[in-house]
Amino acid sequence: MPSVTAPATPTVPVRGGGSFQVHRIYCVGRNFADHAREMGASAPASPAERGRPVFFLKPADAIVIDGVVPYPPATADLHHEVELVVALGRDAPPGELRHDQAGALIFGYAIGLDLTRRDLQAEAKSRGLPWDIAKAFDHSAPVSDIIPGDSDIASRSITLMVDGGRRQHAALSDMIWSIADVLVELSRLYILRAGDLVFMGTPAGVGPLQAGDTFTASIDGMVELHGRITPPLA
Repeated sequence: MPSVTAPATPTVPVRGGGSFQVHRIYCVGRNFADHAREMGASAPASPAERGRPVFFLKPADAIVIDGVVPYPPATADLHHEVELVVALGRDAPPGELRHDQAGALIFGYAIGLDLTRRDLQAEAKSRGLPWDIAKAFDHSAPVSDIIPGDSDIASRSITLMVDGGRRQHAALSDMIWSIADVLVELSRLYILRAGDLVFMGTPAGVGPLQAGDTFTASIDGMVELHGRITPPLA
């Protein structure tokens, strides 16, 4: 009988050696109030008004580990969104995850970009349609190597530089939903597994990238991701 060989499981390097096999990529939208406002959405005035986070997914093979991102097709408005990435090293226990269990799932952290075809997203929003095609495309998830551990992550900040100029910067303490909050909410919708990556949302300052641009994303004093946008694939 004919057989089909599937592509290899995408992997991300781990600092110090080893690799992280990617199962799923979950993303959180509107997790910084300033970004929610710049996108024309309301931001909660207090924790009691937060409601449920906005979630979407990217395919595991959207991962880019060498920083080389071809300009994607079907768009004239590719945008950057720098984000903390949380890597899960354990399956969640059965049932709804408790806040005090969330930390035990975490293997480590990385910095990444949630690349977005903004024109396709805006068109979909204007028509009241899903905007998966704006987010879940090839090469849309550049990510650094994963740093195991680091319990002090909430005290750090994330930054994105494009061609040497700062585009985005924010303290991770400014996130509307904490890491534990997000993992608990995800556990109500999905079975969390070892190998999952969670992109935690972006601060204000999102903007366009063009072929030829270079970028450096960083978590201060911890990890950097260097990359560039190349011409579209032939």
